[in-house]
Amino acid sequence: MIYTAEIKVAKTAGFCFGVDRAVNKVNELLEAGQKVCTLGPLIHNPQFIKSLTEKGVVVAESPDDCPEGYTLVVRTHGITKETADRIKELSISFVDATCPYVSKIHKLAEKHYEKSAVIIVCGDSSHPEVKGIVSHCKDRSYVVSSESQIEDVISDIKKRFGEQFSDIVLLSQTTFSVEEFKKCVKKLKILCTNPIIFDTICSATAERQAEAVSLAKTCDMMVVIGGRNSSNTQKLKDACEKYCPTYLVESYEELKNIDFGKAECIGVTAGASTPACNIKEVLKYMSDMVNDRDNLEALAAEEIAENSDYISEDEKLFAEALEKMDNDNFNPKVIGTVQRITPTEIHVDIEGRKQTGIVPVEEYSSDPNADPSKELKVGDQLELIIMKTNDVEGTIMLSKRRLDASKHWEAIVDAHKNGTVVTGKVVEVISKGAVAFSKGIRVFIPASLATASRKDRIEDLLDTEVEFIIIDIDKRRKRAVGSIKDVLRKKKAEAAEKFWATAKVGDVLKGTVKSLTSFAAFVDLGGVDGMIHKSELSWNRVGHPSEVVKEGDEVEVYIKALDSEKKKISLGYRKPEDNPWEILKKQYPVGTVLDVTITGLTTFGAFAQVMPGIEGLIHISQISNERIAKPQDVLSIGDQVKVMVTGIDAEKKRLSLSMSALLEPPAKEEAEEPEQDEPVAVSIDELLASAENKEAE
Repeated sequence: MIYTAEIKVAKTAGFCFGVDRAVNKVNELLEAGQKVCTLGPLIHNPQFIKSLTEKGVVVAESPDDCPEGYTLVVRTHGITKETADRIKELSISFVDATCPYVSKIHKLAEKHYEKSAVIIVCGDSSHPEVKGIVSHCKDRSYVVSSESQIEDVISDIKKRFGEQFSDIVLLSQTTFSVEEFKKCVKKLKILCTNPIIFDTICSATAERQAEAVSLAKTCDMMVVIGGRNSSNTQKLKDACEKYCPTYLVESYEELKNIDFGKAECIGVTAGASTPACNIKEVLKYMSDMVNDRDNLEALAAEEIAENSDYISEDEKLFAEALEKMDNDNFNPKVIGTVQRITPTEIHVDIEGRKQTGIVPVEEYSSDPNADPSKELKVGDQLELIIMKTNDVEGTIMLSKRRLDASKHWEAIVDAHKNGTVVTGKVVEVISKGAVAFSKGIRVFIPASLATASRKDRIEDLLDTEVEFIIIDIDKRRKRAVGSIKDVLRKKKAEAAEKFWATAKVGDVLKGTVKSLTSFAAFVDLGGVDGMIHKSELSWNRVGHPSEVVKEGDEVEVYIKALDSEKKKISLGYRKPEDNPWEILKKQYPVGTVLDVTITGLTTFGAFAQVMPGIEGLIHISQISNERIAKPQDVLSIGDQVKVMVTGIDAEKKRLSLSMSALLEPPAKEEAEEPEQDEPVAVSIDELLASAENKEAE
């Protein structure tokens, strides 16, 4: 049945950064050809786990079950302290994909446990995340799932420990209900004096729940996409169904069992462990069912799927603060005066606020080498952005790095608008392209736009500074797409224009051998290409250009000819001073006497090698003072003879030699001999051609 309804999609639907981080770690291992075993399901989503299984990923219940030769991946929920110790005992190769928020709770629990505190954890006692937290404070810990259990827990603590504990500390599972946690805090404060409270609900979880509730209040029905065994997905359903009918589906196929009835507006959200492809399938199916194919929010899933490969943890964390700045009702910018600097935090005083401002060191600068202890002093003022306010603890979490990023984002937006060239460093090369950072802003560069041509290796860009233009931006998601290729093309066009405006025959240039053919080498002169014919590569005969140069060689060339209409450039490579004929004229001028070796005989004379690459002709009339019938009567190939240089024509490559010039002239006879023909200097090429013609005849 086809309905007519509007579909509203939650902006924060889909993978949170912790899940995305874990998934990327597994994919990186698989792409590297490694065998992967996860300790329990990587995330709570059956469809995604199935896809990993199809790729060969094995799920182990304990470290002892990890097959030999596999890399063990610790899932996002984290593991117990005992399990971590067991992994070390077995010396298994492992990768820790525990969500950073969960790791932080482990450290908090252990730290206060060591100070003799009793730890109360708000969460599901059977959930692996909670089991991991409790393992760090086992004999002095309690788990509560609701405010109603707080009173019994406090009563038991007093009975068991009396005054033998220093504090009561309240923590929460990262995916715990925000509303229920507030109730627990309120109840605990009534029953205890000065409890230590840490709001450790993941900001992504809190944001998803708040947005889901907001949607549920304005929609006739809600659809929550995700695994039924996912805590955060179930919490979304629980939060929404207080306001409207809510359905949890793991795949689009389950939509067939839902009666959309007369719903005019349907809200859609998804758990933090729901892959983009699942969201896409559900929205596509719903668009068909409710006749809302043109709804932009529904079709936004296409973008989720296309961009999931290069969504980073850092990018999503930036978005948390930056998106708040788009809200006219909230100004997260503050000025903080530095009061104290520790190795891990910067404490600041914020004018007009009672809370203590804390800037974690990692939130000070995007430069990993930045050292606030050296760059700051007490009394310095910093422009900061509020990340999180904890009224219970009386603290405000602040960031300088993310505020800087927001300013740099504005610069990226301006660069997109004006076509300005941006500089950044390539920090990652992935299957679909490269990722560059420009002053803390992540820019994705598709593979087709990362290099000048398909022949160039995109991997060579890693860790290099590059220039690019911004060709597309997503202001809502704070993402940008760049093109290196467009910059390279523009530079090439500018260089070509400059070349043709100034180039002239005879100019000496430097270039890089770009490619080779059977007849020439093509050289990149920086914006234009020139050709060196193989005859111009060497003064000796060249069978193939590769005998002289190779692709990638840096060469010095000179312009032999220019055709500005056809944009053709002929280049010379061999140097005039290396011309053997010029060397010949200097070393063996006319009149020079030297010893040579006979290399060839013809009917009209003999050839002799004077120097490598040059042979001269001893005409038959210059072999002897006496008349001879043929050169073979006097000479043989290989004979060493003494000759005089009688003529050099470097342009026509002709060298005339004479043996008779060194002989005593014969006595004159009464009967004069008929005059012989004057000796004619003939080039080797002409002689070879003549010989070939005779053979043909």
